[in-house]
Amino acid sequence: MEAVILILGLLFVAFMALGVYVSVKVIGAAKRGVDRTITQARRTVEETTLRAKSYGQVGVAGELAQLRLSLRTSMRATQEALQTGVAEDASLSESLGLFQRLSVHGQELDDELKRLEREPDRATVVSLLPGLKQRTERITHSAESLRWAARDRARQFADDDLAALNTQIDVEAGALRHWTVEEPSAGAGAGAGASADGRGGERARAGEEGPEALTTRDPRAQTGYPWQKAVRPETTN
Repeated sequence: MEAVILILGLLFVAFMALGVYVSVKVIGAAKRGVDRTITQARRTVEETTLRAKSYGQVGVAGELAQLRLSLRTSMRATQEALQTGVAEDASLSESLGLFQRLSVHGQELDDELKRLEREPDRATVVSLLPGLKQRTERITHSAESLRWAARDRARQFADDDLAALNTQIDVEAGALRHWTVEEPSAGAGAGAGASADGRGGERARAGEEGPEALTTRDPRAQTGYPWQKAVRPETTN
């Protein structure tokens, strides 16, 4: 009896532990989903604000907003392209690693541009703008190089696969056309000429002997195509 109680107790503890583990996993997954939603919503609001500033404001504030918007748009597009491509092409993992290193510089530049938006000394910000533009162009150019290289690689793989598929289809189409008649050779042409001369001589001899009786061909005796049904002979009662 004590053994049964002990086994039931162990089962109860095991089920409780399993329930706690599953609850923790579910709560963690829900928390991560909420965090992603909040992050995405915050990013959307921030980019909408930057877009409004870049078009609605002039001067230093508008230029800073335009630089941040260009940087964030380029980096996000490259990240999506590489993360999507690495799932199908493992060789892009190195490119993704390089992009992660580039993202560190991009994040530093974005933070600096964000701080300069609140900088009251506009003269200093104006003096820093040429260097900030150059850094932004260098980072976005590197991101675009990785993005377009990954897209060109995927397109080349698709073209190669399509070319191989076209070759296989051409081979299969040729195999399906197995009834195609080959061109007659020179020897066959000579034999056909000789038989034609022979038929001409027979017709000449027949003309000398007299006309033959004209007979009509029986359509039932004609050879049809393989897929046609044979004509059954007529029966008399």
